[in-house]
Amino acid sequence: MSTTSRAVERDVRYHPNAYQFVYAALRYTQQCLDRPVASSAENDDAHISGPELLDGIRAFALNQFGLMTRTVFRHWGVRSTEDFGNIVFELIERGEMSKTDRDQLSDFFDVYDFENVFDRGYRVEVNRAFTK
Repeated sequence: MSTTSRAVERDVRYHPNAYQFVYAALRYTQQCLDRPVASSAENDDAHISGPELLDGIRAFALNQFGLMTRTVFRHWGVRSTEDFGNIVFELIERGEMSKTDRDQLSDFFDVYDFENVFDRGYRVEVNRAFTK
C-alpha cells in the first residue's frame, strides 16, 4: 500500500481517527522497513504488504496507546485485523491509497488476535525503574 494525493468525498464506516491512524502507521511501517515514504502509486519500492502493515500497526499502536490500544480501537469501531483491511481498501477505492495486483482484502483476515497482542502480549518495561 502507498498513499496517493487525490482525496475523494468521504463516506466512512469507522471513526475518522482510524483512517488517520492507518496513514500514520503506513508511514511508520515504511520507515521501520527502510522503504521510501511515497505519496504516489508509481513508487513500488515504497509498497507495504497487508501483513507488513498490520505488523506496523501493532507496533505503532503499542507505542502510541500502550495498554489503551484495544479501548481506542473499539472507540473507532476497529475490532479485528479485518477492520484495518476494510479501512485500507476503502482508502484504495477512494483513490487515497494504492495497491498492487498482489494485494487482497484477505491479506488482513485473522492475522493476529487483538487481545493476545495488545493485552496479554503487552510488557511493561521496568528496567529503567530499577536502575540507579
